[in-house]
Amino acid sequence: MIKTKYIFISGGVCSGLGKGIAAASIGAILKAAGFKVFSLKFDPYLNIDPGTMNPYQHGEVFVLDDGTETDLDLGHYERFLDENLSRLSNLTTGQIYDKLLNQERRGEFLGKTIQIIPHITNAIKDYIFQAAKYSKADFLIMEIGGTVGDIEGEPYLEAARQLHQEQGDGRVLFVHVSLLPYLKTSNELKTKPTQASVRELRRVGIQPDIILCRTDFPIKKDLLDKIALFCDIPAVAVIPAMTIKSIYEVPINFEKYKISQIIFKKFGIIKKRPLLTAWEKLNVKVKNGKQLLSVAMVGKYTEHGDAYLSVLEALRSAVYFHNARLVVEWIDAEKLEYQDKKEWQKLKRAQGVVIPGGFGIRGTEGKILAAKYARETNKPFLGLCLGMQIATIEFARNVAKISKATSTEFDAKTKDPVIHIMPDQEKKLLSRDYGATMRLGAWDCTLIKGTKTFKAYGKNNISERHRHRFEFNNFYRAKLEQAGLVISGTTPDHKLVEIVELKNHPWFVGVQFHPEFKSRPLRPHPLFRDFIGACIKK
Repeated sequence: MIKTKYIFISGGVCSGLGKGIAAASIGAILKAAGFKVFSLKFDPYLNIDPGTMNPYQHGEVFVLDDGTETDLDLGHYERFLDENLSRLSNLTTGQIYDKLLNQERRGEFLGKTIQIIPHITNAIKDYIFQAAKYSKADFLIMEIGGTVGDIEGEPYLEAARQLHQEQGDGRVLFVHVSLLPYLKTSNELKTKPTQASVRELRRVGIQPDIILCRTDFPIKKDLLDKIALFCDIPAVAVIPAMTIKSIYEVPINFEKYKISQIIFKKFGIIKKRPLLTAWEKLNVKVKNGKQLLSVAMVGKYTEHGDAYLSVLEALRSAVYFHNARLVVEWIDAEKLEYQDKKEWQKLKRAQGVVIPGGFGIRGTEGKILAAKYARETNKPFLGLCLGMQIATIEFARNVAKISKATSTEFDAKTKDPVIHIMPDQEKKLLSRDYGATMRLGAWDCTLIKGTKTFKAYGKNNISERHRHRFEFNNFYRAKLEQAGLVISGTTPDHKLVEIVELKNHPWFVGVQFHPEFKSRPLRPHPLFRDFIGACIKK
């Protein structure tokens, strides 16, 4: 019987330090040593999931095969582990409270007073055990969102403390990611915030086993020794975590300090050497890319790169595959609509155009103009989710000459000839509290032979992840095909259009799904790979 080992990742001093990257990197190292790894993210917010959050506040929503809408860190986990996760990989405080309060209303607690301890903490531990049982993992790596000291994160830390007390020192390990701020006036890194953060951890009964020191600057040995002394851990377990060019170098950097051996020693495991050859080869490509490639990302959340994080990483992985270097031209779709010269200059100098997913009518007209420009100038184009609908609307307006289409998400009675909300008989997925229906998770797709998409995948049947509310309107399908739009992929029953493309164009493909969610740094997604290939050839 597998006795799962539990690794908790916490953060100190401030948020945004890269706990998710740290958790994913440790997972990649352990997997490279031959162990089975499963990842879990605890999000302290009261939302049930991040599905209704503004991307400016929370970044992208990452969708799993089973339709679960999750935090973007699960994207890091999947990319580094190269494995598909499940709904058990994300737990929010909102989910816990929702479940317990419903149980209380049904009388399942037999009149007991419901409290943070033991009811909330027990629910967290039960979830952890469920994930361990389901995954049969050797290591369960759990990231606690937020920063130590946040009131929202206290129940998770308390649950972690209890788990350590119950399972013993040989089954639980704590990793703390903490900032070392740099003071320019005195030209030095300061360790005091990290000391204070560890004191806060120890206040709740947790002693970290490993401290990852986040900084933009090299850390001298005397500072590492100082942290070890005041935080009461071995000096070898205080590991620099400097900001580097590529996140995919992090596993290699951690292993330089023998983090795997520290973990194995803690758990009494016979030491194994992680085989990181593939990661080393990838980083050679990252550093030595030959051709500089410019890709325009046309969206409305361009001021916040995390809103399109998976798209960005999918592009990078494809660029590395082709031994090139990526420059992203962030283009505000609204400014294109108002003919902003600088935005148009950026679009024109890019070698390829990507229109990612999104919701709402803001910026739609600018995206339509971008799709029109890519079509007319033979510039490689990739439309994702809304980007596919945008490409179809542009084709309907300017090639098929149907009528001026709109894409307002909020008008359920729209007369739009191109996209529509699924009729009731086609609503196969969950109704959402937001007031609409979304197609979520992995859906099968059948490809048409002879198309660019079929050539990219090299097979007839694929499965891709969805997150959208509108569908291609089949009433106009024949008219659009007669005008030259190629329907290159549909659901197996042919009811729903999944992929459109243009025949006489170097690369013009729009997909209703989100291929970026299944792209991996060591295995780029076929559509992104061939899109970048077309950009280089063009």
